[in-house]
Amino acid sequence: MDIQTKKLHFIQEFLRLKDENLINKLNKLLKSERKKKVERELKPFSQNEFNDLIDNSESDSKNGRLTSARELKNEIDSWN
Repeated sequence: MDIQTKKLHFIQEFLRLKDENLINKLNKLLKSERKKKVERELKPFSQNEFNDLIDNSESDSKNGRLTSARELKNEIDSWN
């Protein structure tokens, strides 16, 4: 059974649930597992990577490669 089929079966079973406590437990489990996955994938910067990031940011600022909050808000508003 492929992943899409498994997801569809799970959704069908989930939609049949009438026990709110069980739904809450499943929701809590899902959130917990997502958080664990994110934490496993996060990797702290080395000191050199962090310094390079700062140097690049300063260079972007000096060379006008920035987007203002207003410009960003206008762009986001145009998505709708």
